[in-house]
Amino acid sequence: MVPQPDESIAQLRHERHSVGAVLVESTAGAMTTGEGTTYDRVRAKVRWTSSDGSLRTGRALMDSGQKAGSKVVIWLDAKGQLTTEPSTASAAATEAPLFGAGAALAFGCLTYAAGRVAHWRLDQRRYEQWDREWDQFGPQWGHRTT
Repeated sequence: MVPQPDESIAQLRHERHSVGAVLVESTAGAMTTGEGTTYDRVRAKVRWTSSDGSLRTGRALMDSGQKAGSKVVIWLDAKGQLTTEPSTASAAATEAPLFGAGAALAFGCLTYAAGRVAHWRLDQRRYEQWDREWDQFGPQWGHRTT
């Protein structure tokens, strides 16, 4: 049985949980690339208290422009490892058709490419067969004068 999107999201929400953390280092301002794209989230070092009471640190994706010591929210998986926030139901509803269309397009391209390779190979075999037949019967077609 294939889980429905709502069930998958609920399972991710169950497996992942948010935890309050403290930003150990300041996040720089928004970074721009040469093409003008702006990144408003950067990886930064954070510190949090695990469920067993020990202090843990790691790098998580944070909004840029925050100062060290700021309180932030991070997401942990069932093993207590940093992970990403699970998608919301509306985001998943938007992503699912896009991923499905992408998969269908990729499968179609793969099928088309396999067909073209098979067609090319069959043509090559046919040309080789014609060459062998021409080598056998071509000399018999010489000029005859009677």
